[in-house]
Amino acid sequence: MRYRIFGQRTGLKVSELALGTGMFGTAFGYGAAPDEVRNILRGYAEAGGNFIDTADNYQLGESETLIGAFIAPHRDDFIIASKYSRGATRAPSLAALGNNRKAMVQSVEASLKRLKTDRIDLYFVHMDDGVTPAEEIARGLDDLVRAGKIVYGGLSNFPAWRVATAANTADLRGWAPIAAVQLEYSLIQRTAERELLPMANGLGLGIMGWSPMGGGLLTGKYRKGEKGRATDLKGSVLHDDPVRNAPVLDALTAIAGELDSNPGRVAIAWVKAKGVLPVIGPRTRAQLDDNLAAATLQLSDEQLRRLDEITAVPLGYPHELLAAAEQRAIMTGHRWEQIDFPEGTVA
Repeated sequence: MRYRIFGQRTGLKVSELALGTGMFGTAFGYGAAPDEVRNILRGYAEAGGNFIDTADNYQLGESETLIGAFIAPHRDDFIIASKYSRGATRAPSLAALGNNRKAMVQSVEASLKRLKTDRIDLYFVHMDDGVTPAEEIARGLDDLVRAGKIVYGGLSNFPAWRVATAANTADLRGWAPIAAVQLEYSLIQRTAERELLPMANGLGLGIMGWSPMGGGLLTGKYRKGEKGRATDLKGSVLHDDPVRNAPVLDALTAIAGELDSNPGRVAIAWVKAKGVLPVIGPRTRAQLDDNLAAATLQLSDEQLRRLDEITAVPLGYPHELLAAAEQRAIMTGHRWEQIDFPEGTVA
C-alpha cells in the first residue's frame, strides 16, 4: 500500500485506500459478523492500510464497537475517522439528531467510549441538517480540537457553499481548520465535479469518496444474478438504473479485460486517478482482498478518457458558459480580431 498526504490542511500520511465500515456488524440485518470483521481489519492492516472510516450510526454503533476492540493494542498505528448527526439508535430522540453542538458533544463522547480511545483523528459532521449555522459547526469542531477529543474536523454530504462558509469562517477567526470533505463519487455519480470537487481542491481540503463502486453496482455482479446490498439491504444502493448503467458496465468490463482485472477494481482505480481517496466498503475478507488489488492497478490515459467520456455529466451554468471557446478568448484578451461583431457595435 502506498501513502499520500491527506489534503493541504493536514500532514497526515494516509493509505491510498480507506476502509469504510458501514457493513461492520449485523444490526441493520445485513453486514459482517464479528469474526469476519476482525478478519477484514486484520487483512487491511497487513496490507499496510491505516485509515479506517466509521460513523456512530453504522450498524447502530456496532461498527465503532468492533473497531475499538480490534485497534486497542495498536491504537496509534491507525487514523480513525468517525461521524455524527444521524443518531446511533434505531429511533433516536430529536435532541440527538442534527449538526448542533449538543448533538456534536454527546455524540463524540459516546463514540469515544465505543472506540475505546481518548480521541478521534478525523471527526465528520455526517450530513447537512440545513439549519445549524456554519459558525456553530465550525466553532464546535474547534472546541473539540482544543479539548483533545478530536484532531481534525470535516464535513460529509454538505453543499459546497456550506463547506466554503464553514472553512472560511474558521480561517478568519483562527479556529481549527475544516480539514476534509467526504462525498459520494464514482463512475455513476460524478455530479460532485460541478461544485464540490473544485471547491475542495481550491481550499486544499482532503477528499474522501464513498461508494466508489456505486454500492456494488459497478462490479457487474447483479448482471449475473448475484446478491448483495442492492438485493438484501433495500434502499442502501443509489443509482440502480440498469439501462443508464449498462454502457458504463460494458466499458468497465472491456477495460478490465485489457488489464486482466475486473470491473470493480477498475472503478476504484478510476476514482483514485481523479485525486479522490476511495473509501472501500467490503462485507467479507474476499471482497477486501479483491478491492485492495485496485491499489496497484494503473489505467492508461486512453482508458481514463474512455471512461470519462461515457460517464460525463453536464456541468451546467456557469461552467459551460465559461468553458466556451469564444468566452475564454474574450476573457483572456486573445483572438479579438477573430470574433465577428454585428455591424454598428463596438468591441
